[in-house]
Amino acid sequence: MTEDRSPAVAENPEGSVEGEEAEKPVKSRKNGLYGEISDELAASMRAGWADTELHGLEPDVQAPYAAERRARLSAAFPGERLVVPAGNLRTRANDTEYAFRAASEYVHLTGNRTEDAVLVGEPVDGGHDFALYLLPRSDRENGEFWLSGQGELWVGRRYSLAESEQLYGLPVRDVRKAAEELAAATVPTRIVRGYDAGLEAALAEQLDEERDDELKVFLSGLRLVKDAWEVGELRAACDATVKGFTDVVRELDRAVASSERWIEGTFWRRARVEGNDVGYGTIAAAGPHATTLHWVRNDGDVRPGELLLLDAGVETHTLYTADVTRTLPVNGIFDPLQRRIYDAVYDAQEAGIAAVRPGGRFRDFHDAAQRVLAARLLEWGLIDASVYDLEKVLELGLQRRWTLHGTGHMLGLDVHDCAHARREQYVDALLEPGMVLTVEPGLYFQADDLTVPEEYRGIGVRIEDDILVTADGNENLSAGLPRRADEVESWMAGLTA
Repeated sequence: MTEDRSPAVAENPEGSVEGEEAEKPVKSRKNGLYGEISDELAASMRAGWADTELHGLEPDVQAPYAAERRARLSAAFPGERLVVPAGNLRTRANDTEYAFRAASEYVHLTGNRTEDAVLVGEPVDGGHDFALYLLPRSDRENGEFWLSGQGELWVGRRYSLAESEQLYGLPVRDVRKAAEELAAATVPTRIVRGYDAGLEAALAEQLDEERDDELKVFLSGLRLVKDAWEVGELRAACDATVKGFTDVVRELDRAVASSERWIEGTFWRRARVEGNDVGYGTIAAAGPHATTLHWVRNDGDVRPGELLLLDAGVETHTLYTADVTRTLPVNGIFDPLQRRIYDAVYDAQEAGIAAVRPGGRFRDFHDAAQRVLAARLLEWGLIDASVYDLEKVLELGLQRRWTLHGTGHMLGLDVHDCAHARREQYVDALLEPGMVLTVEPGLYFQADDLTVPEEYRGIGVRIEDDILVTADGNENLSAGLPRRADEVESWMAGLTA
């Protein structure tokens, strides 16, 4: 990385290119460690650049699907302006930012994934006129393209506003004028909060938090049933994730010589090659770390004879993510107790997957999986069968000491997708074709749990797959990874031979 990422803007506010300043020359003559900028250099940088405007661009493949989603949004809020921001860059350290990831609500409605962008729906008779507000290309005349930290010589070329209109099928305007334009007209307005503080402040007098929450809830529910294009993206995410798990198994010997971080890095490499990134922080939990549900430190030893719980998912370039877990014997062979626990979780997952079908309740797969696990805990004597029968165990939730979490969640643009949807649409709802969810039961015996025999302590097992609800049942989108214990051992042997 170069030493001084945005010297002019950082050292002199007159270097800003916000609002009206975008049309004026950048006045700063300071350039960080490199002294002042001469008039001759400034003139040189303004001239001699080829016209690179692109014409005849094919529309983004998601454009017609996004248009249908916007139509449903429009019908839900007639007569009100709707503002859906993409979000802004966030500082990581001093003058460096975290990698940008656009808000899921914005991506779902536009297909665009750039920072500092906003979708606006203005109310009209019969619906809304939607427009995108985006950053235009860097201005070569005022020096922005090389003096601003967000100039194109620093961060790369952006599409022009005209190019973006071709891609997304919407009118596109300069986002630097958005706050002023939107604040000038007093129209009943809703905004998706939490992504653009500046825009929220500019529209504060027009906004109401309760009404804004209703918009967020609606947009979360809008993603519950995936269209055909979204299913294709989730299928691609699962296929890439299968490759990532395969990479990890091939490099387990190197992880043994290093740490869990070798596993994390191996999977991340595949995620970056096949897609945008990982969809969430990879859980590479070896040995007793597998009993910590969200172990993301990934700094522990990987030891033969123990289990590796790997929970990871590739996020596609369009930001749809897989979410898959496998528990693997580091040396390729389950010992008898590991297999006993693994088989119980496998049987629970089988029961859960069988309960995923159209018309079934969302809760059914959780209940089915928990029933299997509770029965095994009774059978093994970890819950006293002389005191409790199966129904009483489930009524009291006694199995939860070792099962800990729910058995699944919706999946899509967010790894825990649709989390703000109304309860009656989600956890209390019936499943519909096009919904995609995870089924992920587990058993976790903490290293310090004195209620179980010593040999159980420090063993954690979870198996997770991504399940599409179909018209006549379900499809396992991540079925490319083996699940049965003997199939896992055979698969690993084939990869490490």
